[in-house]
Amino acid sequence: MTKMNPVVHFEMPYENQKRLSKFYETVFGWQMQYMPKMGSYVLATTSPTDDKGMHKKKGAINGGFFPKGDYGTKPHLVIEVDDLQEHMGVVKKGGGKVLGEPMDIPGVGKFVMCVDTEGNRVGMLQAIEMQVENSRHGGG
Repeated sequence: MTKMNPVVHFEMPYENQKRLSKFYETVFGWQMQYMPKMGSYVLATTSPTDDKGMHKKKGAINGGFFPKGDYGTKPHLVIEVDDLQEHMGVVKKGGGKVLGEPMDIPGVGKFVMCVDTEGNRVGMLQAIEMQVENSRHGGG
């Protein structure tokens, strides 16, 4: 049986950062952090976290918002995988397409976007913990 890879993040587009942040802070109580040096990204913390940034509530995920345009106009999910390079091959073998080359996200891990067989964009993330674990076992 194939290992289940969990959804670890969501991303949605926005047009107006201030309006977006006010909405999610007011309506859902999320903490919204504007990150102009990261392509005007807005990080959304959706549930209380501990001092290491881990959710206190099991199963909760954070998300983010990107400016509509270069990165697309539709929401997508980010799925964690153990080995990004290996999973890029799995995506292609399964009939999907990998968009571009993997990029490093400082303090987070390696990331790449792909498209499934239905045209949906899906992000894949190999978290730093997985990279450390794989390097101990001769991988990634």
